[in-house]
Amino acid sequence: MMRKMKVAQIGTSANSHGNLIWNSLKKQSDIFEIVGYAFPENEREKFPKAMMHFEGYREMTVEEILNDSEIEAVVIETEEIYLTKYAIMAAKAGKHIHMEKPGGRKLREFETLMKIMKDSEKVFHVGYMYRYNPCVIELMQQIENGDFGEIISIEAQMSCTHKKEVREWFGNFKGGNMFFLGCHLIDLIFRIQGTPKNIIPLNRSTGVDGVNAEDFGMAVLEYERGASFAKVNSTEMGGYLRRQFVVTGTKATVELKPFEIDTGCGHKTTKTYCDFTDWHQNGIQTTTEIFDRYDGMMRAFAEYVVGEKNNPYTLDYELELYKIILKCCGA
Repeated sequence: MMRKMKVAQIGTSANSHGNLIWNSLKKQSDIFEIVGYAFPENEREKFPKAMMHFEGYREMTVEEILNDSEIEAVVIETEEIYLTKYAIMAAKAGKHIHMEKPGGRKLREFETLMKIMKDSEKVFHVGYMYRYNPCVIELMQQIENGDFGEIISIEAQMSCTHKKEVREWFGNFKGGNMFFLGCHLIDLIFRIQGTPKNIIPLNRSTGVDGVNAEDFGMAVLEYERGASFAKVNSTEMGGYLRRQFVVTGTKATVELKPFEIDTGCGHKTTKTYCDFTDWHQNGIQTTTEIFDRYDGMMRAFAEYVVGEKNNPYTLDYELELYKIILKCCGA
């Protein structure tokens, strides 16, 4: 049985996964011993609806968390504009870190964070939940095994309908929705195809409801054999049902669609696999069991911290990914 690790959380937010991550830590009490949480940047006043999730646990200051030598790991879930600020503080305190994606707005700050983490030799883990999707795990193994041959292209979409307030909030980031949601798709494209030869950002504002922020995000990533793309749109009716991830290779093609549909008690993904040329043959379709998209992610973080497994996502990988995301955002 894996030993428990002591963890604390710094921050939450209105639009990201802080509350859900906290709930996953609570649920997985066999591996996480929660010491407490802190709400910097006036979060208690800004996000009163989130407070119910933290009731019954110790509220601490950021300094108390960082100075407690028994706290091995810190979960950084503040608003995106503060992520690297608190992650750097935790890194300097010698903590293992799980941080909300993609990692603040400034490359220089992210580079500083990576240098400190490299010197400390602690675990650095980013909240890309698709990495732990059962179909994605299987897909990555198939690609490594050569089942797809050489990869030609990837088509990735992650759309939905967001409220006006959320789309206005995108104005905090260059690239808007590409920064917020598109980063998940870019992570998978980069993992499979590596650094692109060229990146063409095509981010736009739909202007719906008078919103001027870039709520429509698209980026084309050019590779030797073709071009891949990531697309996100926060004004797409039924976009959540149409979230998909398509990988085309010289030996096979796979489509994940819907990509993590919410069932109300968890998520599931449907996969269609084709390794034939007959136009009239149907693909092999399978659907996962219902799973919690955050439980696997946070369990993996714990496994890396206690030494049960090695983190396959290196600091060099995370830094290169962050640079690619910024380019896809037009930064």
